[in-house]
Amino acid sequence: MAWDKRGDTSFTWRGGEVSRLEGFSDAVFGFALTLLVVSMEVPRTFDQLVHAMKGFFGFAFCFVMLLGVWEKHYRFFRRFGLQDGWTMTLNGLVLFVVVFYVYPLKFLSTLMFAGLVGEPGDATMRTEDNPLLLAIYGCGFATIFALYAALYLYAYRRRSELSMSPLEVALTRNEILRNGLMAGLGLVSVSLAELLPPRLAGLSGFVYFCIGIIEAWHGAAAGRLRRRHAAT
Repeated sequence: MAWDKRGDTSFTWRGGEVSRLEGFSDAVFGFALTLLVVSMEVPRTFDQLVHAMKGFFGFAFCFVMLLGVWEKHYRFFRRFGLQDGWTMTLNGLVLFVVVFYVYPLKFLSTLMFAGLVGEPGDATMRTEDNPLLLAIYGCGFATIFALYAALYLYAYRRRSELSMSPLEVALTRNEILRNGLMAGLGLVSVSLAELLPPRLAGLSGFVYFCIGIIEAWHGAAAGRLRRRHAAT
């Protein structure tokens, strides 16, 4: 447990043994990862092997994205250990979006890395479809983070029942804002994709570079909160 809590020592982990809800969620995340490769047959020739290996970067991108979503899920349930109906509903929505968006995510990642590997691959589309693809991805991105913001907001509303410390309360508010800003990025990207001409719709993807800015702000703000509470 001490190793698991590295980087999260400011929270008391209220989650005990892994619950059936967490176990079910892990199975869904595992299924989502399987969907990323289920269409790839075992190579029968060396040329087929090389072709399959060219999908490595796209798969790695999708894997990292899903891993990030899973880590947020894991940390939330370890921190708060909530298992009530409202938590199950929000969690179910998170899982639904994760599974539903696996194929759009895989399609987008294949297109992104097509130029890098030197061939178009299995994903092709018309220029006029660019806005819709980026809007689909942006809506999924925004929905995931909006749902995590809702989960943290629910935990914040139950702070008295959970006996949360002042630092935990402050960090929970920070997480609500962090996830809200992430959801806002997705919505901004969707808006730009719809407003820009189809040939320039890809520029809306550069909005996601702001993720680094939000994460840097979040880390700095969390550090200030910890130092402030340590001094009191």
